[in-house]
Amino acid sequence: MIFDTHAHYDDKQFDPDRDALLGSMHERNVGNIVNVGAALVGCYDSVALAEKYDFIYAAVGVHPDEVGDINGEFLAWMEQTARTNLKVVAIGEIGLDYHWDVQSHEVQAEWFIRQMDMARELGLPIMVHSREAAQDTFDIIKGHGRDLGGIIHCYSYSPEMAVEYVKLGYHIGLGGVVTFKNSKKAKETARNIPLESIVLETDCPYMAPVPFRGKRNSSDLIKYVAEEIAAIKGIPVETVIEQTEINAKELLHVQ
Repeated sequence: MIFDTHAHYDDKQFDPDRDALLGSMHERNVGNIVNVGAALVGCYDSVALAEKYDFIYAAVGVHPDEVGDINGEFLAWMEQTARTNLKVVAIGEIGLDYHWDVQSHEVQAEWFIRQMDMARELGLPIMVHSREAAQDTFDIIKGHGRDLGGIIHCYSYSPEMAVEYVKLGYHIGLGGVVTFKNSKKAKETARNIPLESIVLETDCPYMAPVPFRGKRNSSDLIKYVAEEIAAIKGIPVETVIEQTEINAKELLHVQ
């Protein structure tokens, strides 16, 4: 079944029909979802969703745009929750974002590394957000996170760099972008790295695949991503869905 490794069902876009939509996921061939924290409140909400639905898991971490809000109370909660709640399967999304530059590059790097250190202490993989920060992200992971493993979320950089991440033991997260006509890098990445190093994701409610581009995304639409990867690799779509589910379960220690 489909394993969506990166979703944001706590987003207000799902307020009108969240329970009905999530309640229909099994019949839509969606087996598991990881709801990923970004802001502080998103971490709390992700854990709440994971506790409400048996097929949903949580990642807790603070997006680089939001690290200015981190305080000692939250850090203590984050560490304790990740240590004791078995539904928390990763630290994320953490990383660097040079597009908006909400926080300085130095502050982003500091919190990226501190959250990676927490992941190491907890024995958890990381979910990495990186936008317009290709080399700095890679250098920090190579220097501070080569032993962690995790997912390079919404991968948008060169196929060559993706290969280097795979060598470090990381998985590449592919979503709706790979279906876009002009997404040459994503398509080449899908072609050039082994299926065993790919996981599927939505980043919903954002990044819906063709033919739903621009509309609200949801986990059942991953089938279009799987179909595109299958076409690129010349293999059955069932193989893509099955192997990426295996990849995600092994990485995140989900049964």
